[in-house]
Amino acid sequence: MSSRITPEQIDRIVGNQHHNPFEVLGSHKFEQDGKVCWVVRAYLPNAEAAWVLLPTERKSYPMQSVHHPHFFEVEIEIPRLANYQLRIQKGGREWVSYDPYGFRSAKLTEFDLHLFAEGNHHRIYEKLGAHPTEIDRVEGVYFAVWAPNARNVSVIGDFNDWDGRQHQMRKGATGIWELFIPELGVGAAYKYEIKNSEGHIYQKSDPYGFQQEVRPKTASIVTDLDGYEWHDHDWMEHRRHTDPLRQPISVYEIHLGSWLHGSSAELPQGANGETLTVVTVSDLKPGARFLTYRELAQKLIPYIKELGFTHIEILPLAEHPFDGSWGYQLTGYYACTSRYGSPQDLMFLIDQCHQNGIGVILDWVPGHFPKDAHGLAFFDGTHLYEYADPRQGEHQEWGTLVFNYGRNEVRNFLVANALFWFDKYHIDGMRVDAVASMLYLDYLRGDRQWIPNQYGGRENLEAVDFLRQTHHVIFGYYPGVLSIAEESTDWPMVSWPNYLGGLGFNLKWNMGWMHDTLDYFSMDPWFRQFHQNNVTFSMWYNHAENYMLALSHDEVVHGKSNMLGKIPGDEWLKFANLRCLYAYMFAHPGKKTLFMSMEFGQWSEWNVWGDLEWDLLQYQPHKNLKQFITDLNYLYRREPALYTQDFDQDGFEWIDCSDNRHSVVSFIRYAYDSEEFIVTVCNFTPQPHSHYRVGVPEMGFYKELLNSDARQYGGSNMGNLGGKWTDEWFFHNHYYSLDLCLPPLGVLILKLDDQKTQAELQ
Repeated sequence: MSSRITPEQIDRIVGNQHHNPFEVLGSHKFEQDGKVCWVVRAYLPNAEAAWVLLPTERKSYPMQSVHHPHFFEVEIEIPRLANYQLRIQKGGREWVSYDPYGFRSAKLTEFDLHLFAEGNHHRIYEKLGAHPTEIDRVEGVYFAVWAPNARNVSVIGDFNDWDGRQHQMRKGATGIWELFIPELGVGAAYKYEIKNSEGHIYQKSDPYGFQQEVRPKTASIVTDLDGYEWHDHDWMEHRRHTDPLRQPISVYEIHLGSWLHGSSAELPQGANGETLTVVTVSDLKPGARFLTYRELAQKLIPYIKELGFTHIEILPLAEHPFDGSWGYQLTGYYACTSRYGSPQDLMFLIDQCHQNGIGVILDWVPGHFPKDAHGLAFFDGTHLYEYADPRQGEHQEWGTLVFNYGRNEVRNFLVANALFWFDKYHIDGMRVDAVASMLYLDYLRGDRQWIPNQYGGRENLEAVDFLRQTHHVIFGYYPGVLSIAEESTDWPMVSWPNYLGGLGFNLKWNMGWMHDTLDYFSMDPWFRQFHQNNVTFSMWYNHAENYMLALSHDEVVHGKSNMLGKIPGDEWLKFANLRCLYAYMFAHPGKKTLFMSMEFGQWSEWNVWGDLEWDLLQYQPHKNLKQFITDLNYLYRREPALYTQDFDQDGFEWIDCSDNRHSVVSFIRYAYDSEEFIVTVCNFTPQPHSHYRVGVPEMGFYKELLNSDARQYGGSNMGNLGGKWTDEWFFHNHYYSLDLCLPPLGVLILKLDDQKTQAELQ
């Protein structure tokens, strides 16, 4: 075997055009005169001299630049050559390092490649990306990236002066490029330099990178996610054996970057006491900075516990370049945003939430991605992640691109990404954004701007298969978690399991209830008598899906006003209406979501660059509203009738939904595994009603658990002196009834007091 190479091979290395530089570079064994010899080749741009060092032999061999000034090689007669080093002289400096092309081991197995190619490698993020590892007792970082149509790919970073000639990668049969770079470690910033077939160069962040630089920088950062020690075992084990649909779920939706800011004059500290980088908010708020994940753990968790919410839902935390996108235009799907700290800091926040009995839901955005040059768009010089035809691959109104759900590797990227957040960050659920945009090929498209499916329909069948696969995977690995669809159409069986033909979500936002209810409460109360259907129609379709009632961030932006601004009348009427709305919402079947600031009645719309209007809590009406939400949450969590049969027809019964003349509705909620029930009566006008009779199923004393008009909430304090005894008066198809005083714009929640009833009967 000869040690020689051709000039063409050298030119391809020097010109950065070789798909497998290992064929030329590194160590190669050959025989000469019956003896085992090795040739070592290295391409070292701008180097002046180089030597091969053999630490075990304590020898060095000078390399020669015969073919090209920066292409060095040397032949060594030795039986075995391993873990050699290169001594390099350049620019008056000398250093010693291991040769990346001296390590042949690969992290990807044939089985890994097979699973990825068919779209079923659930933990592909443990293979692709950048992973600190050890090969042949040498520590370094293994890099792997999928770019099948690239002519060549290199790893670039500070460690090689961002020079793509130095760490050229090897291409495998499935289009995955890989390279082990010895002596590189956690914290190294890097990108992939990708050349397409025409030689055009793209510098891309790592699609599977676990961390990125703080915007406006865009490089990925080598990170080890396995170093954090979790302390939430009891929470995770309990979750695994719990049916969430039978549990109270009251969600506080939050955008971490605008809930509360710190001062840039205050320097936050990390877990080990080191001073962290201050990340400023914007020029609109001079001197402000984001709170870190650890600071949020200190401030947010006590606040959520005080309010009584069971979960927080965080607007997207995957890395995104533009603050004003609220996190919905992602470029780093596997990287939590560095605005608030490191991945380990986010793990700490979630861990602390679990230790304090709070679940964590993350917004997940598989429906589109932006066109930023460092992101997924045109990744390897072709439409790799997106559909090539803009009639399929582009949301023109949003200026973003659509994932190609029909491509196995792209579908694998997304399915594994959903699993990743449950696996590495212990999240308890995901809220999937803009599901309708994924399901319909003609979503926000005019005539002739979309392509029908194979049957001539408008349904994106590839997206349907993707969603079903995602839910099959995450519920298979993590029973007891949540997947919530923001789906704004009447697509059938969104929250039905796959085996029944559904999309596999276990909850769906009830957009119809939200629109009808907000329209109703925005009316002058006198007109509500003509629109009773707005607050009753939801029960006609309630059992078609597992619904979550959500008043989200989308309802307090873009000129829609905040909650108080939607409601007519003076200040007293606005707060009374809002209490009425919230009480009706918590008594109505379905899980609950409220966006931050709704709990205390912020006047202005949400501003992603500003704080919430915390100063309002010095005023009594806002303090009263916050207390009302707190009491409502704890009542909701305390009463099984309000949550155990949200989705069962046996869990709800109208008492009367037809009294539109008074704008009053009344209904019963039943618990799942007992005879407990709750009676709710809602008066949606400022007109109080005395001696208002409501039929109830059993005799006895009905305790007033909640009166939204109580004095402590800022109401007029009309009510029923803590409760009422039944009369043997047949009414509303029940043998017993209550003679109630209905307060203005008030909601009464009552429950049969068994102890008091039995004591009286005895």
